[in-house]
Amino acid sequence: MAAKRKRVAAFGEVMMRLQAPGYELLTQANTLQYSFSGTGVNVASALSRFGHEASLVTRLPDNPLGDAAEAFLRKLGILTPHIVRGGAYLGMYFLENGFGARPSRVTYSNRQMSSFNTAPNGTYEAERIAPQIDLIHFCGISLAMNDSVRAQMKALARAVKAKGGTVVFDCNYRPAHWGEGGYALAKPHYEEMLELADIAMMNERDAMLILGMPAKQEGREEQLVELLPQVAKHYGINVLAGTHRAVNGDNTHTLRGFHYKNDAFTFAEPRTFSVYDRIGAGDAYASGIVHGELTGFTPEETVNFAVASAMLAHTISGDTPMSSERDVRRAMTEAAGDVER
Repeated sequence: MAAKRKRVAAFGEVMMRLQAPGYELLTQANTLQYSFSGTGVNVASALSRFGHEASLVTRLPDNPLGDAAEAFLRKLGILTPHIVRGGAYLGMYFLENGFGARPSRVTYSNRQMSSFNTAPNGTYEAERIAPQIDLIHFCGISLAMNDSVRAQMKALARAVKAKGGTVVFDCNYRPAHWGEGGYALAKPHYEEMLELADIAMMNERDAMLILGMPAKQEGREEQLVELLPQVAKHYGINVLAGTHRAVNGDNTHTLRGFHYKNDAFTFAEPRTFSVYDRIGAGDAYASGIVHGELTGFTPEETVNFAVASAMLAHTISGDTPMSSERDVRRAMTEAAGDVER
């Protein structure tokens, strides 16, 4: 099915990623490779490659670093009419790739002082942006930053909702960002975003830990089936989706996607694959779900497309998904083979 081109946007911070080579630690590395990323960048890039008109709502410093970041976004196919310039800094993070029993490690630098996180209220002109887009994506990482960013998110979500647009919210809870007592601090803000969301990315752990919902069941899938229908009904959410991941002893990962819509769950068959770069794969999954919903896929096609999109993202260096719809469809049905010629 050919994609029905939609005007989509993502709200989020652009960060500079500084990566140690291979599987080296920062204490070993003599060089670092830089690129620009962030959840909003990843989602907008993926949806652009799936055929949509994708833009980013963010704030970049008005200096050569901001120029480099904006040029990088354009190279990814991301439109930039909603990018504002101001502030002095770009948030950075340092990545050490994990291997075997050692997990990957991300170390943030200068994040709260970034142009995005110091943007004053009213920076993004929500009433101007809202009529220009059909769907907007937000994530819990931005929600964790500070009160000003939270207010901007909610104002933009309300404006898009008022104009009949679709609001997507990815829970993306990060304990380190919320700090001590994080679940209690996060809950009211998550509830506000879920009340505005038409599509939400979450699992049973989000329901239990962030929203404080009790579960009678013990297994993860049983808890999922118990709790997510309650979330959908309570907050008026049309679609809930997410993944369950297992990290295997041979450095492969197994991913199973799920999709809840119209009072019914659809589960993808588990996919096991080798991992080259895990960062950003969750954004690839979310983008696959959004694309399926925008394009009118069946629930089964949507969740399998999203899992294949996430699987391919694990094979590509860097945070940002780079696969086209054709690439994803091929991955849905074919195993990796010889060189394509």
